[in-house]
Amino acid sequence: MTERRSQNIAEALKQYGKRLFGFIRSRVRTLEEAEDITQEVWYQFSNLVDVESIEQVNAWLFRVARNKITDNYRKKKVDLLDDQAFEDDGDGDYMLRDLLPSEEDVPELENLKEIFRKELFAALEELPVNQQQVFIWNEIEDMTFQEMSDLTGENIKTLISRKRYAVQHLRKKLLPLYNELMN
Repeated sequence: MTERRSQNIAEALKQYGKRLFGFIRSRVRTLEEAEDITQEVWYQFSNLVDVESIEQVNAWLFRVARNKITDNYRKKKVDLLDDQAFEDDGDGDYMLRDLLPSEEDVPELENLKEIFRKELFAALEELPVNQQQVFIWNEIEDMTFQEMSDLTGENIKTLISRKRYAVQHLRKKLLPLYNELMN
């Protein structure tokens, strides 16, 4: 590594290190996850062929961090989805596992689960980041609204509202799949 390149990396670390870590930490559940993701971002940055060619280092770092956070959630979602609930407006709770046929009903259960997961992830990707984040934290990571509020500094009512919008969107997007699976 050239002296100039090492200098650029050290400068970026000094200038953006704390803010980047704070950004990542506010979006993941544990300190260890934040440390791992931060390390991955800096590793990717340090392995760039031409660090000097990046015009906005700050924007690049935060975009990579967002992508790494999303990747981290995707890895965890697959294992946790079966036991998570969608709240209903008053008719009771819909469990994600209730949307999928039981194992004795359909031999291709794994294929159906994978189709559902893909549709769910695609619908989640369409949401604004703040709605997506609240839904993931609450439904997939089982985080309370108080925990989210403490983590982000957002008002609990704002977080609840964001989740409501996310649930409405997901219901609309997943209804055709639900109807297809039930028929």
